[in-house]
Amino acid sequence: MPIVKLADASLKYRFDGPEGAPVLVLSNSLGTNLHMWDDQVPAFAEHFHVLRYDTRGHGDSSVTEGPYSIEQLGADVLALLDALGIERFSFCGLSMGGLIGQWLGIHAGDRLQRLVLCNTGAKIGTDEVWNTRIDSVLAGREQTMRDMRDASIARWFTAGFAEANPTTVARVTEMIASTSPDGYAANCAAVRDADYRTQLCAIKAPTLVVCGAKDPVTTVEHGQFIQANIPAAELVAFEAAHLANVEAGDAFTQRVLTFLRG
Repeated sequence: MPIVKLADASLKYRFDGPEGAPVLVLSNSLGTNLHMWDDQVPAFAEHFHVLRYDTRGHGDSSVTEGPYSIEQLGADVLALLDALGIERFSFCGLSMGGLIGQWLGIHAGDRLQRLVLCNTGAKIGTDEVWNTRIDSVLAGREQTMRDMRDASIARWFTAGFAEANPTTVARVTEMIASTSPDGYAANCAAVRDADYRTQLCAIKAPTLVVCGAKDPVTTVEHGQFIQANIPAAELVAFEAAHLANVEAGDAFTQRVLTFLRG
C-alpha cells in the first residue's frame, strides 16, 4: 500500500472503489489499523472512493515523538487529502477516529460533506485513567501491548459475540498487540486531552452518531450528548460493544451507507 510523506511523518493509506466517486475517509480506533474497516469496504466501495489510512503511531504509519493531540491527527488527515488532491469528502471515524471527526467538523466543516461519529464521546475517560495506561505501556512495552490484546476483548465485544466469533475477535485484537507502544502511548495522550463538549455546536455537516448499547467505553449517553449538541444530528444504537462496526456487521454497514448516500 502507498505512503504519503507529510512534513514530519509518513502515512500509509489505501483506496478502494471507483476513482471519480465521492470520497469517504475511514479513521481507525485507538490500537487498531485501517483493516478494522475490512468488513465495511466492499459495500462502501460500491458507492464511494474509500480512503483508509493508519493513524500516526499505528500500523505502518510513522511513530513520531509524542505526545500527540487530536488537532495534530486531524491536521494529518487534511494534509493527506491535500497531498492526494482531494478537497471535499465524507468522514467516518470510530472512538479516537470519532474524536478526529469531531475536530474536522469543528475546524474544517467547509470540506465535509457528511460526518459519521461511531462509538465515541466529546470527552472520553479521565486524566487518571489515561495516565495510568500510558505509564503502564511505556514501562511494559511489547508485553503490555500483548496483555492488552486479551483485556481488550471485553471492551471491544460482547461476551456472546466473542464466544461465537473467535476468529474475527482474534484478527481484530491482534492489531493492538502489534501496535507500537510509543505510538499507542502518544495517541492515548491525544484522547486524554481532547474535550469538545463546548464546541460541538460548531459542527454544521449532516452528522450520524453511532452507539453500541453494550459499549462500556463510550456509552449511549456519550452518543446522546453528541447528538443533542450537533444541530439535526441523527443517532442509532446497535446491540454491540465498542467496535460496533465489527460486531453489528451488515446492520452497521447498511445504516451508515444509507446515511452517507443521503
